[in-house]
Amino acid sequence: MSLPFDPIAEAGRLWREHWGPDAVPAMRAVTSIMRAQQILLGRLNELLKPLGLTFPRYEALMLLYYSRRGTLPLGLMGERLQVHRASVTNVIDRLEAQGLVRRVPHASDRRAVLAELTHDGRVLAKEATERLNLELFGLGSLDEAQLGAVFDVLRPLRMDADDFAD
Repeated sequence: MSLPFDPIAEAGRLWREHWGPDAVPAMRAVTSIMRAQQILLGRLNELLKPLGLTFPRYEALMLLYYSRRGTLPLGLMGERLQVHRASVTNVIDRLEAQGLVRRVPHASDRRAVLAELTHDGRVLAKEATERLNLELFGLGSLDEAQLGAVFDVLRPLRMDADDFAD
């Protein structure tokens, strides 16, 4: 459904009218980022749907795919994926039901559980990545310079949130 006007630009106009100009750029930026996230998540999930995946499940598969042994503790997965432990448990439950990962006990910590990538999980992770790469992760409307600019513009925000140490 295409609107005959840019709703974020209109919200900016109304914001300026009711609240003054100071916060308009920030309001438009955050609203644009949130809308872009909705668009991208929808596109990515649509690309992965034929493979029985969602983007969060794909991210978990890839985290395991790139780990040294194909296994990681669920708690560490939550840290690396930057999601709550309950979200990791849910994702691993679904991947396990699909036969893409299995839970195994930690060799040295009886309290910890590892997620282990199965052969089928490794194969599907590769296939899903090929599909996403082919479609440029849903960002085909941006050129390479614009993609770099998005990364560069958002990096200070992520640093300010203590996402990583520079």
